[in-house]
Parts: sequence; structure tokens; C-alpha cells
Amino acid sequence: MKTIIKKLLGRYNHITKEISCESKWFGSEYGGFYVLPKLLNKRSIVYSFGIGKDISFDKEIIRAFNCKVYGFDPTPKSIKWCEGQTLPENFIFLPFGIAKKTGIYSFNLPKNENHVSGSIKKHNHVSAYNTIDVQMKSFRDIIKTLGHKTVDLIKMDIEGAEYDVLENILESDVCINQIVLEIHERFFRHGKEKTKEAIDLLRKYGFLLYEKSKNYEELSFVNQNTVKNLDINRV
Repeated sequence: MKTIIKKLLGRYNHITKEISCESKWFGSEYGGFYVLPKLLNKRSIVYSFGIGKDISFDKEIIRAFNCKVYGFDPTPKSIKWCEGQTLPENFIFLPFGIAKKTGIYSFNLPKNENHVSGSIKKHNHVSAYNTIDVQMKSFRDIIKTLGHKTVDLIKMDIEGAEYDVLENILESDVCINQIVLEIHERFFRHGKEKTKEAIDLLRKYGFLLYEKSKNYEELSFVNQNTVKNLDINRV
């Protein structure tokens, strides 16, 4: 009901679909995203930034396409949780996160000790006093290490840091077909402006918004050069 009221009041008028095409939700209600299935197959490479304790998205992608999914998360609780799981064979977990530059960063843990995900960004959901040092890597260094020239799908749920790393990802020489991300504008005083800038940046690099979740937080973009052979409609 709150989302409907906010929509009627124009709260989400900065988030509008540009194209409409056949998409499908993968993952749990909490940890899922809309994806274009026709752009994925068993040879696809998927990067999943921000794991927490929910790999329902990654599992469903692997189950549907039998492709490799690389999961990244520097959060201690997430690392420990993954170490205790029987992970799918095609899921490769890497215990570091993504940032503008490679290095050791101060990582703010959540204020609520029952929560999992922290952030290198300071916002109202993390503690400025309860911090640890974690390894972060730039997108260029990650690509260089893993040796990929194409990433078919990038998923990001990184607790507000998405606004900082997006440009570094987009300006790389890597071919990227889809980007799905959870936006955290509610974490910041000027969060709406941050989201506007992020969407404009994605559009500048040729990515079009094709789907959004009911709460307007999970957004799905596709490279306009990739959808030429798909059945799409301009919105």
C-alpha cells in the first residue's frame, strides 16, 4: 500500500521503463530480479555482487541455463554462511567485494546485529563505529583476474555502493549484455538524485530499463545493442 501511495504522489516518476520485452523473475521475493532469459545460455558468464545469505537468484539461473555464476561478497557473515553450504558446482564464490579501486577498505557493519549485509558506504542502516577491514577489487582487476571479455549478466545488491561503482563498470572494455541492480536510495538523504544520475549514466552507455520490481528497487537494464533480435516494444 505504501508503494502505491508513493507512486500516486510521484515518488517513483524518475524510474520509468523504456522498453517492454519478455522477462522472467529469478530468485526469491527478497533476493530476486527480472532477467531476459533469451539472452542467457550454458556458455553465459554471470557476476553476482552481494550474496548475503540468499543465493536463490544464482541457483535459479544455474538451474535454468547451466551456466557459471561468480558470486562476490566480503561480508564475514556471508563468507561463513557460504562456507557452510553445499554450493552448486557452477557457483564460484569469491570472498571480496567490488569498489572503485582495489585495496583494503573500512567496511561498516549493519546497525541491526540480526542483519547480514554491511557496506563501504556510510548510510543510515550501517554503523560508523562497528567496522572491519575487507578486501575490495575494482571491476577492471576482477575482469583481469578472471579473464572474461564478455559478461552476459551483472547482478548488484551492494547496499548503496552501486552508485559509486557503476561508472567504472560501464566504462570498461568488457561487453556487458544485462545489468540488474537493487537501488538503495532510501539509505541516503539525496537518494532520489543518486538514482536519477545512475539511470542517466546507464542510458548514456546504451542500457535501457526494461523492468522494475513492485517496490521499484530492483531494476533491470539491457544493452541496446543486444536486443536488436528480440521482440521489444518502446514504452
